[in-house]
Amino acid sequence: MRIVVLAGGIGGARFLLGVRAYAREVGAEVTAVVNVGDDLWLHGLKICPDLDSVMYTLGGGADPERGWGRVGESWTVKEELAAYGAEPTWFGLGDKDIATHLVRSTMINGGYPLSAVTEALATRWQPGVRLLPATDDRLETHAVVEDEQGQRAIHFQEWWVRYRANIATHRFVFVGAETAKPAPGVLEAIGSADLVLVAPSNPVVSIAPVLAVPGLRAAVADSPAPVVGVSPIIGGAPVRGMADRCLAVLGVECSAAGVGRLYGGRPDGGLLDGWLVAEEDAGAVVPGVTVRAVPLRMTDEAATAAMVRAAVELT
Repeated sequence: MRIVVLAGGIGGARFLLGVRAYAREVGAEVTAVVNVGDDLWLHGLKICPDLDSVMYTLGGGADPERGWGRVGESWTVKEELAAYGAEPTWFGLGDKDIATHLVRSTMINGGYPLSAVTEALATRWQPGVRLLPATDDRLETHAVVEDEQGQRAIHFQEWWVRYRANIATHRFVFVGAETAKPAPGVLEAIGSADLVLVAPSNPVVSIAPVLAVPGLRAAVADSPAPVVGVSPIIGGAPVRGMADRCLAVLGVECSAAGVGRLYGGRPDGGLLDGWLVAEEDAGAVVPGVTVRAVPLRMTDEAATAAMVRAAVELT
């Protein structure tokens, strides 16, 4: 059995722990197609927050309390950069994390594509799944905001980390998406999958940038395999993060049904065959999609693997 997961953020990383556990039970192969819209260059270093969150989480090196970054992290370099007044001061890089970014940046500057770099970094962490960036090309999520400087576009990380989404926002744009190409292996993985899962990641800024890569949405929509999504909204609220604020920018209701309708059912030109919602949202209806209510709290690996098993049974 071959499983492909569209993922991003901490929710996607934790969901993949359950996918990997289920895959080990049944002897399945897992490929994660990961969002790169959060990526940016800082202090001469290529930062890939979602790829790193997935890699560290699956490799046992993520900080379980913060949910991002490395466990046992220190911040000497961050403090030294602040002492120099080096901007941006609102985005902190931990000392251990910097080592990852140094290796990645050296390889990219040496001509290696991001997919090859990710494969090389994963040899240390042994994530147990194949990690593929959605694209090797530049694709960045920007927010179009309005403040005393007028209307302007800022990187999603600035909107998210610096402003905590507390700034008037008109829309999100995926810079570079028009000319990006799927990374090697992405279309092949989706085309040969027995099951495609959409992780309970932020649908607006974690999953949408993946689907914005030309050819990727069509590959999922036309996949011969069933496509099952998992709601990131439980009882009208995001499990973590600020998906509610992102959905509000799009005018989408913050509910399991609202996100399900955003993805849409395949009979209506959307993506989904199945949609898992929490038991609190058992009445959710998504036209053209089989909806099933199951426990969706990823309290531990076993509970998350049970979610994956429910997705398989839904097909």
